[in-house]
Order: sequence, then structure tokens, then C-alpha cells
Amino acid sequence: MRFSLSRSPQRRSRPTRRVSHGVGFWLVAYSFTVVMALSALPTPLYVLYAARDGFSTLMITVVFAAYAAGVLASLVLAGHISDWYGRRRILIPATATAAVAAAVFMASPSLPALIAGRTLSGLAVGMVTTTATAHLGDLHNRRRPGSAPQKAQLVAVAANLGGIGLGPLVSGLLAQFVPHPLVVPYVVFEVLLVVAVLAFVVIPETAMAPDSPVRYRPQHIAVPPEARGRFVWAAAGGFVVFAIFGLFTSVAPSFLAESLHDPSHALAGAVTFAVFAAAALSQIALRTLSVRQALVVGRLVAPVGLGLLAAGAWAASLTMFISGSITIGAGAGLLFKGMLSTSIEVAPARSRAEVLAAFFVAAYLGLTIPVVTIGALRSVLSAQVITVGFAAIAIALILPVTSALIDHSGPARLTRRPPGRPVSEAA
Repeated sequence: MRFSLSRSPQRRSRPTRRVSHGVGFWLVAYSFTVVMALSALPTPLYVLYAARDGFSTLMITVVFAAYAAGVLASLVLAGHISDWYGRRRILIPATATAAVAAAVFMASPSLPALIAGRTLSGLAVGMVTTTATAHLGDLHNRRRPGSAPQKAQLVAVAANLGGIGLGPLVSGLLAQFVPHPLVVPYVVFEVLLVVAVLAFVVIPETAMAPDSPVRYRPQHIAVPPEARGRFVWAAAGGFVVFAIFGLFTSVAPSFLAESLHDPSHALAGAVTFAVFAAAALSQIALRTLSVRQALVVGRLVAPVGLGLLAAGAWAASLTMFISGSITIGAGAGLLFKGMLSTSIEVAPARSRAEVLAAFFVAAYLGLTIPVVTIGALRSVLSAQVITVGFAAIAIALILPVTSALIDHSGPARLTRRPPGRPVSEAA
């Protein structure tokens, strides 16, 4: 591609008034959270779409896969250009894209509209996750020059994973207790997204564009030969963890309704919220663990949660199902953080962006392939059988992957990473 990116001439008259870096930090966190919440907002509503238009579970997973495809495309094509063009110049159109996605959801509950809305939401998330995480790091450093980046990293975790959990919680409650459940949740978040777009107008810019135009290029995806050994295991682990997260943000509500005979939309949203809240809290509470320690703890906790989930689905025990979901979230959060940290650790400085791009491609494939496979199997297998089988396969993959990483992990701490580098980018 030959076209260039350059900043348009700035008007000197009537400059826009900017808020302080401290206020801007929290406005970015708010906007980040809202965009991520929209990405998972339809989770407890899929059963309503299916009942209204006769969607099969396979169609639900195809709609979900459209989101992952949008994220992947955005990460490769636009997730990195804020370094050249400025954070706000990417975050404003990205958040506006999320608002358009909400409008599409509101306008029509048809299958084409769902696919279009999910794709647009994915495109927005791919741009926002990388750029907002970097912007949080920049703003924190401007606010407190020379300070450690932990606060920005922890807020990024809370906004990212917390937002993914918050969306289903809100939409599930609204679907349960207010009329027009396929419209009202999107109206609420449309308002929140408009506020987010306006917030970015007054947030200070922290990445100045170069004086000369920059030739556009997609994000290069590559892993240097010296990093491929441990990277392959870390990428495989990212695939498995995102597959687990994908289960809870796609078909888990319908599984709850069938396996446990509880069609409550509020419950479906609460379970998804619990998974991602546990993932965020485990990363924050145990942030001082080394990479090896995080992997060891995650390896113990996640399989226990998967076992409880499978047992709860098989025995139709809501208590076991919810306990397993929370335990899975805590373990998967630690596993993902350890695997992402490993990818950063093994990557040479000159190739870090390329290695991280490769890692997230593997992770988002995990968000797509297993979920669509589950949808295809749903026509011939019961929810109980699929849940038990999924749990068994996930455990069988987690154990060798974590063993390989633990055997070769060093003493590096999880918190030692460049400022602004994302610590988590979930579904």
C-alpha cells in the first residue's frame, strides 16, 4: 500500500479546551470499559434472538465468530497506527464505530444485522484495546513522570475484562425486567458510547505524529526463530484460554437454559460477569506473582473450575455450575496473563509488536474455531455432553502447555513490562 498518513494543519484560533491528564486517564478508562461492554452485550440475548427467528446454535456461533473476525482484522490493519497518527485520532472513530454497531443492533434483530453489528463491534474493539491501553500508560506517565506503570496496567485489566463482564450483566438484567429486551440494552449503551466519543474530544493527546508523512503498512506478524520454542506453547495456551472465554460469551446462556432448566436472562448475564470479574480480580490481586508462579496457580485452579462446570452441567446443579464458572475465570485470568507475559519476555525488543500480533492472532482463533465447532456439534449432541467434552479437552491441553512453560520460565515478574503494554485483551 502506498498512501500516507499525516496530520491535517491545525487551526490556531479557538483551540479545544483539554482536561488534565489525570481526568483524561479516567475518561479513557470509562470509554474503554463501555466499548468492551458492548462487545459482550448480546451474550444473554442470543436465546431471545434464537426464539424470535429460529436461529440454531450454529448460527449463534457464526454471529459470534463475526466479532472475532472483526477484531483480528482491526488488530492487523489499524491496532498499531496510533503511534504514528495520535491516540485520539484512532480512539474517536473507533468508539464511533462501536456506536454505529449499537445502532445497527437497535435497528434490526435480523441475522444479517446481527452479523454486521458484531463485525463492527469487533473492528472497534481491535482498535480500542491496543490504543486505549497505550493511552492509559501515556496519560499516567504524563501525570506522574517516572512512576511505575502498574496503575495503568491494572486499570487496563479492569476496563478490558471488567467491561466484557459488565455488558452481559447489564443486558441480562434489562432483558429480564424491562420491556423490549432486544432494543433497550442497546439504547442504554448508545447513550454511553456517545458520551465516550465526546469525552475523547477533550482528552489530551499523548502521541505526536511525525513531521513527515508516514507510509501505511499493516501490522507485521512474525516470530523470530530464537523465540519460537516457548512462543508456540504460550500461543497454544492463549488459544485454549480464549476458547474458554468464548464458551461463556456465546453459548453458555443456552446451555444454562437446557442443562440446568433455568432460562433467566439475568442469571445468564451474571454468570458471564462472574467469569470475567474473577479473571480481572485474580490478575489484580496476584499481580506480584512471577510468571512461573502465575502459571502454577492457574494450572491448579482452572482445571478444578472446568471439572466443577462439567459436573454441574451433568448433574443439573446450578451451585456447581456457578462455582465452576467463577473458579475457571480466576484460573484462566492467571494463565492468560502468564502466557502473554511469556510472549513479551521471549520476544526481542525489535520484534515485540510482531510477536504480540502473532500471539493475539492465535488467541482470537481460539475465540472462533472451538465456538463454531461447538455450534456445529450442538445439532447432534446435548449441552451436557458438549460441556463435559469441552472441559475434558481444555484440561488435556492446559496441563502439557503449562508444564512446558513452567519448566522453562524464569524469575521475571509479571509487572515488569514496558509502560502502556497491554496485560490482557479478552473477547
